[in-house]
Amino acid sequence: MKLIIITGLSGAGKSLTTNYLEDLGYFCVDNLPSSLIPKFTEICIKAKGKMDKIAMVVDIRGEDFLKDLFPALDELKYKEITYEILFLDANDDVLIKRFKEARRNHPLAPDGRIIDGIKKERVKLKDLRENSNNIINTSKFTPRMLRDRIHNIFLNGKKEEFLSITILSFGFKYGIPIDSDLVFDVRFISNPYYIEEMRYQTGLDNDVKKFVMGKDETKEFVNKTFELLNFLILNYIKEGKSQLIISIGCTGGRHRSVAISHELYKMLGKNNSINIEHRDIEKDHKKK
Repeated sequence: MKLIIITGLSGAGKSLTTNYLEDLGYFCVDNLPSSLIPKFTEICIKAKGKMDKIAMVVDIRGEDFLKDLFPALDELKYKEITYEILFLDANDDVLIKRFKEARRNHPLAPDGRIIDGIKKERVKLKDLRENSNNIINTSKFTPRMLRDRIHNIFLNGKKEEFLSITILSFGFKYGIPIDSDLVFDVRFISNPYYIEEMRYQTGLDNDVKKFVMGKDETKEFVNKTFELLNFLILNYIKEGKSQLIISIGCTGGRHRSVAISHELYKMLGKNNSINIEHRDIEKDHKKK
């Protein structure tokens, strides 16, 4: 089991770090009382692989933080449970600016100056900082830079190259899916709805598929879209995007969008992790 203790200065980036570790598959627990660390770790071990990557955020918000933390870490060592301490730090002026921008008081100086709270926290965390495996000073980091540093440390320098892709067919008459990243309108293709034999079929039926995919404009659209998506996917991965929703829409979401979505799903699925959903395929499907 991989166990990471996330700690450090308030305002140095612990919350963002937690988000990035969650993206890497870590089960993250925020502000766990230090005294519960050994017990919680044992529970995770007993899960037998279901929780094999754990990250715990512990900081001065916890009651008796320092008094309980080092005994808890000693107990982990005694039980031969390995762990790493990741310490987040930043320069005083940067921390002050972050607190002011967030309009927050420092937890160690709720009614006083932010700088006083920072100084007190540095003193309290001095020994913990010296015992950390990794120290990251986030003063000059953008969120993307922090993400890359987390990946470099916990992926052994390997870049995360996973992008979850969903192709979603829909009908414009029911609204564009609000979580769409890319939207393609295929209403320029002749509509099988107006052919009596296909009106109550869907884009998954052979007659409709042949009708839609047999048209020259459909073939050209699919080929050009496939080429564009391949280009975009490679660059989305490069930029660290983890999820992509590609929405294909026609009028009702039953014929053209379904057939084309299915074709792109087959083409893109050869080299990517991909899902397909047909949001509106069952709407208005009964003969009147």
